[in-house]
Amino acid sequence: MLMHVIDALASALLSMLALSDLRRRRLPNAIVAAFATLYVAHAWLAGATRIAFELHLVTGVAALALAAVLFRFGWLGGGDAKLFGAVFLWSGPAHAATVFFIVSLFGLILALAQIAVGRMQRDAAAPGALAWLAPSHGVPYGLALAVGAMAAVWLPASSTSAHTFALLPHLSVWPLSVHVRLT
Repeated sequence: MLMHVIDALASALLSMLALSDLRRRRLPNAIVAAFATLYVAHAWLAGATRIAFELHLVTGVAALALAAVLFRFGWLGGGDAKLFGAVFLWSGPAHAATVFFIVSLFGLILALAQIAVGRMQRDAAAPGALAWLAPSHGVPYGLALAVGAMAAVWLPASSTSAHTFALLPHLSVWPLSVHVRLT
């Protein structure tokens, strides 16, 4: 049960990161670090083996290295790069493809929304309420990463025993609707 509290806390941190990125286009390092650190507590409480923990760590480091290259070319912000590594630390190799698909899909939706808002602004028809999504402010990719991270946090819960489903149906059933297998 404590593991679900950690997962809920991780989700709260992700919500804070998403809001911060939407409002200020900043992902505070302390919150990203806290999210990554919560994985260690989660793994320990789950009784993860040393090999399983190391596989998650390697996945996170590889994702961080890829994100660092994207940052170097200016395609990703520094906070996004750090969050990218933390997201894939949580996903591990078992859910990395699914989480990557979710992040990519939400990133695409976000980009399309920004294009639409940009066109509306040129036509002077964009309401002020959409100013946070204006292309001139940059892409809040932390939002797409946060959605993917939520999947990384809760997907393992969807593959647990039926006992967990009986205890927490509202928390463990929703990931089933977004779980996409890339086979």
